[in-house]
Amino acid sequence: MTESRILVDSNAYFRLAKSIHPLLGKTFGRELYCLYIIKQLQTEYDRSPKLRNAFPWVNEAPYVSNRSHRLPVTRDEKTEIQRSFDFINNHVRNAHPGVSKVDVLCLAHAEVLGIPVVTDDADMIEAARDFEIRGCKTLELLKLMYNCGHVNMTTIRGIAGYWKYLNDCPKDFANDYRKLFGENPPR
Repeated sequence: MTESRILVDSNAYFRLAKSIHPLLGKTFGRELYCLYIIKQLQTEYDRSPKLRNAFPWVNEAPYVSNRSHRLPVTRDEKTEIQRSFDFINNHVRNAHPGVSKVDVLCLAHAEVLGIPVVTDDADMIEAARDFEIRGCKTLELLKLMYNCGHVNMTTIRGIAGYWKYLNDCPKDFANDYRKLFGENPPR
């Protein structure tokens, strides 16, 4: 059985990789789900003082090593991804100006490869819908991991509590958490 690839965008990666390690390149569940990033995540991190300040652990050796598990693409797929990027980017410049070029590239990968993308970026979620790209929020990914026995509720509560501590909760966090896990989020 081949793995079921899932693309994790930068905000989902930064919210999960410290708590679930290794996050990338490790299969879980009967469907053999496997999480990947695109290589431009590192460039986005390196160019952003805000990200470097908020997530200083990103350049520690174990996380750098785990990020070597990037989404594999063929030469032909790269060509198609560039075409898709150009098309999506033209659309989002007007319709969803909050979507960064790295986010557009992530959407292009997901669209060409026919895989879902995990993001909590509201504009990116809307752009994905515009192009019928499958996606989910980080909490929905955690629910999938929980259902597959990959993480337990103690881990999920710890992650949610950490987001609250950092004041880095995704949009609709409390409602989504209650709906998915049947309990109030940690305080």
